[in-house]
Amino acid sequence: MNMFSYERVAEFHGHSCPGLAIGYRMTVAGLEALGVERAGDEELVAIVENDACGVDAVQYLAGCTFGKGNLVFHDYGKPVYTFVNRRSGRAVRVLGHRRGFPEDLRGEREASTEWLLTAPPEQVVSCQHVEVEPPALARLHSSGYCAACGERVMETRLREVNGRHLCIPCAEAR
Repeated sequence: MNMFSYERVAEFHGHSCPGLAIGYRMTVAGLEALGVERAGDEELVAIVENDACGVDAVQYLAGCTFGKGNLVFHDYGKPVYTFVNRRSGRAVRVLGHRRGFPEDLRGEREASTEWLLTAPPEQVVSCQHVEVEPPALARLHSSGYCAACGERVMETRLREVNGRHLCIPCAEAR
């Protein structure tokens, strides 16, 4: 299933680091557990519970992005990704961990990254099949204009303030 090399993911991200390495291992494990490949459209959904470096591996390897609406962010601060296959209805929750991580590697960026990439899977990730209701498919919304700044805004994000339709930043500044 390693259809993309870690080096390509690091190039996409901008550098190699332990956070990207664990995200890489988690994403590969999730795709393998579901028996799926990179999403071409919205058939695969990733629900991520942090906004750290590893999420770039999800975008690159799984093809889940905010723009397509198949990358969902929950700000829980956990190294957890849940992948949902819309076609089969199957889902897997992937937890990143560092069982047996050598203490002498703490603070050693390159060595830590290498350990995360080469350690046996059970030391780095665990997968559990779960029941998850996939989020709704991405919806297209009409746009309007903010009466204060004049910028185009998705209508669902316009706020009515004193009879005027404002974008969120302009509405909050009032």
